This record gives sequence, structure tokens and C-alpha cells, in this order.
Amino acid sequence: MRAREHTEVLAQRASIPAPAPAPARAEQSQTNDGKMPSTDKDAGSQRRVAPQSGSVIQPCHLRQTSNTPSPERTTQSVPEGKIRRSIASLPVISLDRLSRAKALVEKAVKQRKVFTIQGPYPVVRAALRARGWVEHRLPRIVPSKYRPQGDEGDDRDNSTDDEDSSEEVERDDTPNDIYEIMSRLVRNETAYFCWTMRRDAIDYRLLRKEQITNHFAKAGSFTTKVGLCVNLRNLRWFDAADPDTFFPRCYRLGAEDEKHAFIEDFQRTACSSLLQCVLERSSGEQVEEDKAGSTDPSQTGQKKRCKRRAIESVGCGIIDSALLVCQDFLDTLEHHDIDISMGTPPSLTEQQWAEFLHNYNMIVHEGVGIQDSNRYLERCKVMLGRLREVSPQLDTDGIHNIWIVKPGALSRGRGIICVKRLEEILKLVNCDPALIKDSKWVVQKYLERPLLIHGTKFDLRQWFLVTDWNPLTIWFYQECYLRFSTQPYSVERLDNSVHLCNNSIQKHFQPSQQRHPEIPEDSMWSSEQFRAFLCAQGQAALWDNVVVPGMKQAVVHALQTAQDLVESRRSSFELYGADFMLGRDLRPWLIEINGSPTMAPSTPVTAQLCTAVQEDALRVVLDRRLNRNACTGGFQLIYKQAAVEIPQYVGVSLFVEGAPLRRPRLRPRRKLTLPRAIHIPRPRTDESREGGAEKVGGAEEKPGETAKKPVKLRQPSRHKPNCPAGKGKEKHADKERKGPQSTKAVLRPPPPLPKAHPGVPRPDGGAQSCEKL
Repeated sequence: MRAREHTEVLAQRASIPAPAPAPARAEQSQTNDGKMPSTDKDAGSQRRVAPQSGSVIQPCHLRQTSNTPSPERTTQSVPEGKIRRSIASLPVISLDRLSRAKALVEKAVKQRKVFTIQGPYPVVRAALRARGWVEHRLPRIVPSKYRPQGDEGDDRDNSTDDEDSSEEVERDDTPNDIYEIMSRLVRNETAYFCWTMRRDAIDYRLLRKEQITNHFAKAGSFTTKVGLCVNLRNLRWFDAADPDTFFPRCYRLGAEDEKHAFIEDFQRTACSSLLQCVLERSSGEQVEEDKAGSTDPSQTGQKKRCKRRAIESVGCGIIDSALLVCQDFLDTLEHHDIDISMGTPPSLTEQQWAEFLHNYNMIVHEGVGIQDSNRYLERCKVMLGRLREVSPQLDTDGIHNIWIVKPGALSRGRGIICVKRLEEILKLVNCDPALIKDSKWVVQKYLERPLLIHGTKFDLRQWFLVTDWNPLTIWFYQECYLRFSTQPYSVERLDNSVHLCNNSIQKHFQPSQQRHPEIPEDSMWSSEQFRAFLCAQGQAALWDNVVVPGMKQAVVHALQTAQDLVESRRSSFELYGADFMLGRDLRPWLIEINGSPTMAPSTPVTAQLCTAVQEDALRVVLDRRLNRNACTGGFQLIYKQAAVEIPQYVGVSLFVEGAPLRRPRLRPRRKLTLPRAIHIPRPRTDESREGGAEKVGGAEEKPGETAKKPVKLRQPSRHKPNCPAGKGKEKHADKERKGPQSTKAVLRPPPPLPKAHPGVPRPDGGAQSCEKL
């Protein structure tokens, strides 16, 4: 259709009927007469035209609008929704370049090397093209200034910290470019590698198993501040580690139970901070970061106020209250509170807490003294020593009790504020319930005493790559970079220019004139520069022994707690950026983890490192698929979990069905079958044979009486029932041969005989005498 429209336009301009070209515009007509040879995919939509010798091919879909219109040029009115194109701006493509593009496309399609990119990633595009991949370009997305209201309150993960969310400006749309021709030829092919800036740009349910993507679904369990806060509490179920040793205490303001836990933590931290303040004042210590930036005119009035209030003092009872609260906390950790009844009042009532915090603010923030505080020095020192054993964050808490309030699902320092008074935080929670809905805001303890470089705060951006979740496989990048704030560090000022080191925040501020000259104007250092700084301070070994191992452990622990929540996919990977701060002992503290870390070359440091990390990520993801020994660049495999086998489905029904109980049937009793009786003959003497009295078994029998027969006894069988019949008979025969030695005969008197009648024969066979009758 487009080719026919262009032909009609040429015909109208030449004032001749279509499709014959006008003689006066023969050259231009010849330029627009050819058509791009179609591929197999678009054979039905385009018509193949045999080009003549020396002619050029005009692809209609690569037309450009001229920026300098000529008065002779006229444009044809097109329907709404179509782009106006000038005929003079139609490009020309040589046949040789088209043939070479088609050959490269056919090879790439055969090897499934078609990729698509959404976002400003020119390094990834160049690296894929160097490997023979062809880009399937997506249509341009017009950047919109409208942002949905749900960005800060919905459940979507908005934790990407890429500063440029629009389409890349490096994209070359020159029609004569061979990459643009190849992209046009694969417009109907399936992309087997997708690199996007946001994970919700792809519907993972529609992906094939061989399609590679740079995101995992449902990764907000650790890339958002809320998810990291909640899941790290379950670390004890996955590893023998304490999250308080590498992650500052954090609470959700929207959850009522966590809100009360935060209030208790704030009050308890105020007590321990007061004890530290007593010790520091007694020894005359002046923390450098607390006094930095004192020449600022905004702090002059505060210094005068501290001098004016120095003559005032607070009673020493506040120290007793702080010691009592700390002791109750230690007893709770030792479970001494189990036997305490529910009616026992707390250490301090609400009114007493309000008075305590008021006096604490006057002492710490306004410089008011404490009466007879020297009497409590030893008790304060002992109590702080006991607290340090159970609270690994005591040294970083400081004395000002500063907390940082963050939106739970945003990045780049958006919406972050630092607060040091409890009523201000509670006012923020209670003023707008919609702001704190769904627990999307968190409050985290601020590290008041971090490691400073020339009196300036900094943080570290560390990359790591996850290539699989079952088994969990983590690659750690060996290089990182530091981001400085533009203002000297001071806890007296709570401005974001002092406490937030994000480049998206600091780029809006001018560097302070009081900042050390060794800190560059772009406010960034590479890890090599930081190692050189530590070497100059005599701490070169701490980088390899403390900083790097601590960051690796923190990353592994954070991913262990989220492993069951992220949807694992074999053909997916994701690059993350973790932000760390260092304590005075160079112990790393995890602040947050960002998905889609920024790759913008904003400074010379990031221009070098971001390019290298993208190229090395492709080495791990693509090159190792073909060669397991391929070079992985700066990525180092630090953790690979044992794979958990998924049981195969065998079609067995898992339903549990019940059955009624049946009454048990009584079995009929079986008759006992005893073995045959054993008859034991007893020899008679000569006297009994002559007619004398016979003794049978010890009893006398008179002549003329009926002889008593011996009773046959039945003896139970002594052989086992399972014995063979032959063996039982043999044992029985042996017993019979042994005679009466092994048996005992028991004789019973026979029953009386009935009265004899005449003519009735006797039992012995004779007849009764008639004379006796």
C-alpha cells in the first residue's frame, strides 16, 4: 500500500497518469521505482521486482522526513495516524549491502541469535552484534511526563535506579545502516535474548524455555526496602548468622506491631546514647564529624544557644532511668522476664518517657549539662560494655539517635528524610494514612559514625549477578566504585546533600568549598583509588580481609532469605547493584539492593566500569553456555548451592479418603485335640497269679471282686507344633521304649457295678450262683 501511495504521489507531481514516470523527473522516478526484495516472512506483503543494471532499491519502510524542506517540494495529505514523508528524503540502498544483510540474517535466524533491547544499553547491543546476533527492534516509545499515582503505593517493584528511563538516544536509525536493514528483515522473528530495563516489560508466562531474559519474576522480596527488611529477619532459618551484624535495624511504619517495636527501640537507643554522651563529655572527646561544617552560618545561632544553655543542667536522675532501662533490656535477652507477672508496671510510664526524651534532646542537641554526672562514669562504662556484647550496632549508633525514613519501593534517594525526634516520625505516620498504607514506608537506624574520607561521607556500589535460583548461583564482581557527597559530613545538618550519596541527588548540588581537594569534582572513586587510600593509611590488608568478605556474606545472606519467594527460571539472569557503607572498623553495612542498576556513563569512573560489567555479564551468560571454561572477566563465582531435586509427577492421587470402622468378628473357639493316651503295662507277681490278693498300684483286690483296670493317662505333646511329623513320632517312640521310668500313673477307683440279676451274665464271663440269690 505504501509503495502504491508513493507511486501516486510521483505521478501527481509529474502531472502524468500513474504508474508511468514523468520524463522531467526520470531520475527521481528511477530512484523510487524499485522495491526491497522480500524475505520468506513478508513474501505475501511485498512484490519482488528484478532490478535493472545500475539501479538502486528503495525500501519504503525506511523513509525519512527532510529537516530542510524545499519550496518545490509538496507533500500529499495522508490519513490521520500516518507519518508524512518527503519524497526527496527517501533513502537509497545498494543491492550488495542488502544481499549481505540477508545472508547475515539467515545465519542468525538459523542459530537463534535474534535479540531485543529496551532501554539505554548501547554496550550490550554492541557486544551482541559482535557475537553475530541480530536485533529485533521494538517500536519507539514516546516518553511521557505522566507518572501513575501508584508508583509509590502499589505492589510493583519500582526499585530500578537507572537514571535514564527513556529509550536510548544512541540508536542509529540511518536507513542506509546495515543493522537497520537486518532489523527490518527479522521483524517477524522470535527474539531469543531480551534485555529490558524493567521486569514488568515482559510477560514471563508467554516465554519459551530457550528464551533468555535479564530479569526474574517476583524479585521485589529483596530489591525493595520493605522486602529486605522483612525477609532478613528469617535468616536464622537459612544460616547461622545474625542480620544485625551487617544490616541496620529496620521497621515498617505501616505495621502496628512493628511501629511499637520501633518506639521501644528509639527509647532504648536514647538511653544508650545518653550513657555514651556522659562518657564522651567526661573525657573531653570531640567527634570530628559532629563538629564538621561549623563555619556554616546556619549553625552559628545553634552554637550560641548551646553556650547560653550550658549554664543550665538536668538532674542526674535521668542517668538512673537510662541505666534501669538498659538493665531491663539485658534481662529480657536472658529471659529473666518470664517469671514476672503481667501486672508488673514497666520501667518508665508514658509520662516519664516523654519527660526523659525531652531532657535527652536538651542534653544531646542543645548542650545542656547533667548534675553530678561524674559519679556515674564507672556504671556507664560497665553498662556500655555489656550492651556492646549483645548489640553489634552500638558503635555506629552515635549519640544523636538519628533515624532515616524511606519509601519502601523507590530508589535513587527519592522521598528519603533524616529525623532525630520521635514526635516528628510519629507525626509523619499519623498525618496521612494513605502515605503509609500497605507498609510501604520503613524507618531505619542511621549510621551516625561511618568511615569518612577527608571528612566526607561516601558509599560503595557493588555489582553481583544471579544466574540461577535452584541451585542458587551468585557471581560477585571484583570491582566497585565509591560515591561521595558534595558537602562535608555533619550530624547537625540533616540535609540530603550531606547524608545521601546517590548520584541522582548529588548532581543537583555544587561541591562545597570546604571539601578536601583530593576528592574529585565528579564525586566518584574507583575501588583501586580507595585501596590506594587505605594503603596510605596503613590499612591495605583490611580491604581483602574485612571489606570484600563482608560484602560477599551480606549478599549471600540477603539472597538466601528470598530464594523461596523468587520465581526461578533456567534461562533467566539478573544483574543487581548493592549499596554498602563502611564503619570505622571498615565493616560493611548493607543499605539496599537495586534491580536494573544504572549503567549511565555519567563520570569517567562509571564510563569504564559500567562498560566492563556489561561485557563481562554477557561472557558469563552466553559464552559459558558454549564453553564452561570461558573467561568470565571480573565476575567471580562465590556461591553455588546444592540443587534441590523436584519430585516427578507420577499420577498418584494425594486425596485422603475416610472409611467406616467395622466391628471385629469373634473367631470360633477351636477344640483342643490332645494326643492319644499312653498305656503303661505293669508286671504282676506270682502271688497274684495263685489267687492271692493283688496289689494294683498300691491297692489290694480281694478274690471274687472284679479286677480294676488301670486308667489310661493322656500326656500333652512336648514337641513344638512347627516340628516335622517324623521328628515328633521318633521322640514319642523313644519315650515309649524307656518304660514307666519317665511317667507317673495316677489310679482312680472304678465306678460301682450295677446289681446282678439271675440269668445275667457276669462281667467276667461266668454266671451267678443260684444259691447266693
